[in-house]
Amino acid sequence: MTRTEVQQVISEKKICIVIPTYNNEKTLKRVIDGVLEYTGNIIAINDGSTDSTPQILKNYPQIEVISLPENRGKGNALKTGFRKAIESGYAYAVTIDSDGQHYPDDLPVFTEALLYEKEEVLLIGNRNMSQDGIPKKSSFGNRFSNFWFWFETGIRLEDTQSGYRLYPLHKIPKKYFTPKFEFEIEIIVRTAWRRVPVKNVPVRVLYDPEERVSHFRPFRDFTRISILNTILVAITLVYIIPRNFIHNFRKKSFKRFLKEDVLESDGSNRTKAFSIALGVFIGFSPLWGFHTLLTISLAVLFRLNKVLAFVASNVSLPPFIPFIIAASLFLGAPFVEGDSNILSRELNFELIKNNLVQYVIGSFILAIGMSALSWIATFVFLNTVSPEK
Repeated sequence: MTRTEVQQVISEKKICIVIPTYNNEKTLKRVIDGVLEYTGNIIAINDGSTDSTPQILKNYPQIEVISLPENRGKGNALKTGFRKAIESGYAYAVTIDSDGQHYPDDLPVFTEALLYEKEEVLLIGNRNMSQDGIPKKSSFGNRFSNFWFWFETGIRLEDTQSGYRLYPLHKIPKKYFTPKFEFEIEIIVRTAWRRVPVKNVPVRVLYDPEERVSHFRPFRDFTRISILNTILVAITLVYIIPRNFIHNFRKKSFKRFLKEDVLESDGSNRTKAFSIALGVFIGFSPLWGFHTLLTISLAVLFRLNKVLAFVASNVSLPPFIPFIIAASLFLGAPFVEGDSNILSRELNFELIKNNLVQYVIGSFILAIGMSALSWIATFVFLNTVSPEK
């Protein structure tokens, strides 16, 4: 796209550029000047900088500058910028970091991609993380983030950590729970949960150790990100997957839903065997009260046969519970100290309470063993009855 065409799209689509900055005096001017080549729709958020950032921003009266009294984190700065963008009537916001790693002349990549989309979309710049100069911790962190984003949304991306993004302002959540670097994970996951497409677009990246100032604190910020992902995974399993399952049921005809989402008649023998193995594992596990929820959620997540998994999980029906508990206590006995021989004692809830660790260990051993046996038996049986080509 030519520069004029990009400027036209920015105007027609009501796009602004949000630049959060904190002590990036070496690179801030270059970033702003680069963006001004395409548009003056810029909202810069000075997140309590203590260097010459305020003086640099005073040289740009044509852009919107928001100065925060103290540094409160990138997430908070972005939220401030988004609120201002919505108040100003913008529909989209492109975020670009002020540390110089992003190229302003990659803006056409976002505008061109947006033109070809039939619905509102969230675009994330896909950096070449294998190029020379990329810190190994950044490359590892990106792979780590990509995996959990897939787990939480079912969407596979090559880069989920790039700060070079285009947000559909009226589709993103209104309230957030994180103020710092982890905000950029929260917003894309929760936007994806709203069924907004999230896609990568190719962008370049520059890591110049002499200019770039990173405010990422490895231990503290990685811990915050891990806690956030733990919460997001829990919400995915308990709410998002069951919600999507119900949504598909309502959206499709009963016959189509039964075939595609329940029976999955075209599933391979291996998939069906894994489905039964999953159900058996959950059924023998000590997660009483959550068996059905976990079975359906995990079957949907890993695209297994929901019906087979659910039926198999019912190995823990009331008539079988005493035998499962007894077997669990027996298998867990070698892993605890003291008199744990259940064969010489009456099986009751008092025994289970006094030997809870023994029961939990034994139940997982039982679940793993029976799950493996179920997979082997099912796979052999299905290949005998209905061999796959």
